[in-house]
Amino acid sequence: MAKISDFVEDAGAPGIIAGIGAVLLAPVLLPIVAGVGKPLVKSVIKGGIGLYERSKGTIAEMGETWEDMVAEARAELADEKETPVFETTASNGDNVTDNGA
Repeated sequence: MAKISDFVEDAGAPGIIAGIGAVLLAPVLLPIVAGVGKPLVKSVIKGGIGLYERSKGTIAEMGETWEDMVAEARAELADEKETPVFETTASNGDNVTDNGA
C-alpha cells in the first residue's frame, strides 16, 4: 500500500509545491473552469446533434443502397444455382472441315 511519504519522496520539492498550489487554487479555479467548460460541452453536444440530424438522410440512403446490393447479390446467387452451366468441349476433329475433299 502506498504511503504519503513515498509520494512526497517521488514528487520532490517542485511536485509538492505544485500540489499545494493546486489545493489552494482549486476553490477559485473550479467555478471558472465549470463556468467555461459547461457551455463548451453544451456547444459540442449541440454540434453533434446537428451533425447527426443533417446526416440522417444520407445514412438512411446508404442503408437502402446496401440492402439493394445485398438483395441483388442474393438474386444472382439464386440464378446461378438454378441455371445449369453447360460446358461444351470440342475436339479438333469435330471442328475440321474437309474443304470439299
